Amino acid sequence: MCRYIFAVHSNAAEGREQEYNDWYSNHHLKDLLAIPGVVSARRLTLAELQIHPGPQPFRYFCLYEIETNDLQEFIDELTARAGTQRMRVSSSLGNSLPVFWKVI
Repeated sequence: MCRYIFAVHSNAAEGREQEYNDWYSNHHLKDLLAIPGVVSARRLTLAELQIHPGPQPFRYFCLYEIETNDLQEFIDELTARAGTQRMRVSSSLGNSLPVFWKVI
């Protein structure tokens, strides 16, 4: 079984921070954890203090640990669920950057 990290940088839509955090923590994490192969999820927010000061492009970060022998099958299932009752998408989600990493 191969292990992957699904890393998602994201922001709330302007003026919708509370709605975004409620949706992500109380709905989206559960929806993603229900996909076969997702074994854990961890959600983080940007710390006030950084090594390199200045604006950061994303305020939120989520790490999902995935175990699968077929990453394309997992991606297909993820995209099939997106926007359905099985994985609701909120308009409070602003920009995001999802990336898969293979654990070596």
